[in-house]
Amino acid sequence: MELPEGVQAFIRTSRVARMATVDAAGCPHIVPICYAYDGSRLYSAVDEKPKRVEANMLRRLVNIRGNPRICLIIDEYDEDWRRLRFIIIHGIAEIEPAGEEHKRAVNMLRRKYPQYRTMNLAEGVNPVIAITPTKIVSWGKFV
Repeated sequence: MELPEGVQAFIRTSRVARMATVDAAGCPHIVPICYAYDGSRLYSAVDEKPKRVEANMLRRLVNIRGNPRICLIIDEYDEDWRRLRFIIIHGIAEIEPAGEEHKRAVNMLRRKYPQYRTMNLAEGVNPVIAITPTKIVSWGKFV
């Protein structure tokens, strides 16, 4: 997907996105995520931060297994509303529990987030969500 360099840079360097999934009853669920972007896919790990349920039972993963269509928003707020900007990414999510793509995603996430360098992101225990964008909409200035 061809994107202006400013939009690509904003996606690559922003620190957090919000990811929306939908359950079987059509109820939305949204969570903030850390992610890495390789120019064609975004990756987010299920990490060691405390969870209320085991990793595979997280609502976002249950929802993705039932409906892989997701939506992300990466935004930047400023009191000067002329500087507001956001990117909405519609995409298809896949759960990668292990394998080469999982390893590559974990390496990218560790380069971007120092907190992940000491965290266990083991294959088979901590899956990675791989998102392939199907539509990207941007609003604001990305220079």
